[in-house]
Amino acid sequence: MLHWQLETLRGVGVTEAVVVSGFGADKVDAEIAGLALPGMTVRTRFNPFFAVSDNLATCWLVRDELQGEVLLLNGDTLFEAAVAEALLAAPPADITVTIDRKATYDDDDMRVLTEGDVLQAIGKTIETYNGESIGFLRFAAEGAALFGDYLDSTLRRPEGTRRWYLSVIDQIARETGQVRVHSIEGLGWAEMDFPADMARNLALTERWAGRAKAS
Repeated sequence: MLHWQLETLRGVGVTEAVVVSGFGADKVDAEIAGLALPGMTVRTRFNPFFAVSDNLATCWLVRDELQGEVLLLNGDTLFEAAVAEALLAAPPADITVTIDRKATYDDDDMRVLTEGDVLQAIGKTIETYNGESIGFLRFAAEGAALFGDYLDSTLRRPEGTRRWYLSVIDQIARETGQVRVHSIEGLGWAEMDFPADMARNLALTERWAGRAKAS
């Protein structure tokens, strides 16, 4: 999973990646050390609080990395290269959330409500929605700085360690209107949530790799 993410990002021109680890950090370090990724620098940062915090704290720990144009990718998001290419080519915006649209949604989907290309709300429990976040975001310099400020102020609150970072994106969207969405409808992506997902996702990556080789 990690190799696929990094190799795909490298293939679309990303030259530096920071992997934030927690559970199984030694295995993550060993995996990265064994990868051949010419032209890409990969660093790891360890979150010692992974067992007692949600992913907002993970982002806060690397807020110093939020400089200039930044991509933020969930560790369980699998995607074909065309998804990353589409996000990088999306119209300029302070913050861009990659979304997909489908006929039906389930309770675990990170739902989004949009008006045109403007994000109105994002969350698993919002009652009105018309898409889903795939866990892949792009920040311009101003958006990255804004996100960092919101991370810092949110983590100072008693409930901060229990918050997830997309709840901050929701807050920024509602309060500033500076969050845009970019749809990748028709392109391939998936999540790796359960062991049962492994076979399906291996088949997906084999198909994507074969298609890329053929082209």
